[in-house]
Amino acid sequence: MNILRFVVRRLTGMAVTLLAASFVIFGAMYLAPGSPASFLLSGRSASPEAMAAINAQYHLDDPFAARYLHWLGDILQGDFGRSITYRTEVSGLLADRLPTTLLLIAMTLVVITVLGVLLGTISAVRGGATDTTVLVTTTFAVGTPSFVAAVLLQGLFAVKLGWFPSSGAGDGIVDMIWHLTLPAVALALYLIGMLARVTRSAVLEALAGEHVTVAHSRGVPERQVIRRHALRNALGTVMTTGGLIISTLLVCTILVETAFSVGGIGQLLELATSTKDFPTVQAISLIIVALFMAVNLVVDLLMPLVDPRITLSPGRSAA
Repeated sequence: MNILRFVVRRLTGMAVTLLAASFVIFGAMYLAPGSPASFLLSGRSASPEAMAAINAQYHLDDPFAARYLHWLGDILQGDFGRSITYRTEVSGLLADRLPTTLLLIAMTLVVITVLGVLLGTISAVRGGATDTTVLVTTTFAVGTPSFVAAVLLQGLFAVKLGWFPSSGAGDGIVDMIWHLTLPAVALALYLIGMLARVTRSAVLEALAGEHVTVAHSRGVPERQVIRRHALRNALGTVMTTGGLIISTLLVCTILVETAFSVGGIGQLLELATSTKDFPTVQAISLIIVALFMAVNLVVDLLMPLVDPRITLSPGRSAA
């Protein structure tokens, strides 16, 4: 029942936050310079009748409150409006492009989790030259922005060596994985370094605990000590960082998708912003906020499974 109350309270809070976010997103686009009409006309003059038709189609003559309520009502019915750039429904654009972005994020998470946790654990356990090497490598990784990594990987592995495609998302799951490998690595590089450092610190802290000393005194094999006592106690910190990592991916994917012409919602958002495609920008921004909150909720629900000492209460997150 505590978990149920916690979930209900969090979902209620998410709904309120989404409502506030929708107002901010719509207001920001409303205050932005330019208008859909200016893009549609492309600098050409238009008759009063043509302008009236454009204003009526996009409700540009309505007061701000009326436009917002009309847009919010459509959103609640699953209608994100009509794209100004593509002249089609935004929901159709999202349905075509969102799976590509989600696959890219999933592949990136696998790379980050495997390499980040592995490097951090090895660094903490072995120490010495291995620890120094990992620290130097992760420092380089953290200092490399995703768009710089994208350019370097594209130039070396796609253009020079020809091992991977330089652009596109491919057709079919196998071809998509092949096309998205370089974008996934470019996205993961910075976050691997961050997760490795967090894992290293968490494992070192766990290894310094009394329970580890007791386990050693009882003759428990080193591998079991690391797996059952050190790494398991460090997973709470790692999972908390994982929520931040996923949120970062939702933002960084815009740059990488644009560099590799992946055709996901990140690239769509970049194009929609440059062309003042208000309905598309508003829809994608709202989806990103919703995904961010959903990730935080899932992390909070999983925390008690990782660490039984953590409890959930309706009035707070996992603690």
